[in-house]
Amino acid sequence: MLGNEEIIRELYVAGEGQGTDAKKFVSMFSDEGYMWDMASGMKFRGQAIGDSIAGLASAFPDVHRELLSIYVAENVVVVEIAIRGTHKGELTLASGTIAPTGKVIDVPSCDVFHLEVGKIISFHCYNMPSVMLQQLGVDIG
Repeated sequence: MLGNEEIIRELYVAGEGQGTDAKKFVSMFSDEGYMWDMASGMKFRGQAIGDSIAGLASAFPDVHRELLSIYVAENVVVVEIAIRGTHKGELTLASGTIAPTGKVIDVPSCDVFHLEVGKIISFHCYNMPSVMLQQLGVDIG
């Protein structure tokens, strides 16, 4: 069986750009597992997790998560990352849809995972949407 760090590394590979494999991404969660986008307050379960990942890959077809640091403490994995990509597709947000800008993003983020028996039971994503919107040239205020 893979260790917790290896499981999380596989998860990130499943969420990469053109090779996004939403089905594999979702399969790495337990039946009760969830993904919580802390910035929006939205919690995703089951297929909604895959839809969220696929939506980002649709807006940023070359999306890549640069893993900057990984910390493992028993069943908890914390990953400091930079989400990078080029905005080539429509980006759907709670506030509306942003047409492709062709601009590049480099968004700091921190992900916290809890695992049990080789499956993710929780994934808390702490990202900076204000940074992404500024990089896309969207007036935020």
